[in-house]
Amino acid sequence: MSRAFKKDPEAVARLSPEQFRITQESGTERPFTGEFNDHNEIGLYVDIVSGEPLFTSMDKFDSGCGWPSFAKPVASKNINENKDVSHGMIRTEVRSTHGDSHLGHVFDDGPEDQGGLRYCINSASLRFIPVSQLEADGYGEYLELFAKEA
Repeated sequence: MSRAFKKDPEAVARLSPEQFRITQESGTERPFTGEFNDHNEIGLYVDIVSGEPLFTSMDKFDSGCGWPSFAKPVASKNINENKDVSHGMIRTEVRSTHGDSHLGHVFDDGPEDQGGLRYCINSASLRFIPVSQLEADGYGEYLELFAKEA
């Protein structure tokens, strides 16, 4: 079963003020404060607005930067990258494709053996689905990714 992911106005209305500021206004949470910074449970991270799959726990690593870091997205079609020249820097912003949520930024200082990228992502833009809940939450097609981990 393949689901359609889209920006859901009801999901946007349910966002906390911090989640709204980050996903809808391109904000950033303070480092080391996000719910998923030190999170190590096995599962899938999805866009908090659209539900589209973004990252897996298997690609998460501790970069020490203060935000959850991932070596790669679970499906590149669910990630858009845009040039960001805010704050006097040139960076690459990462947004969800279907939800158009601001997620964070991608940098080229990630683990070399995993492609060298670091997707530095705000916890507030994510919802975590434990591997044991994937089927019940409609993400059963992703179970095979975790076969060696579970």
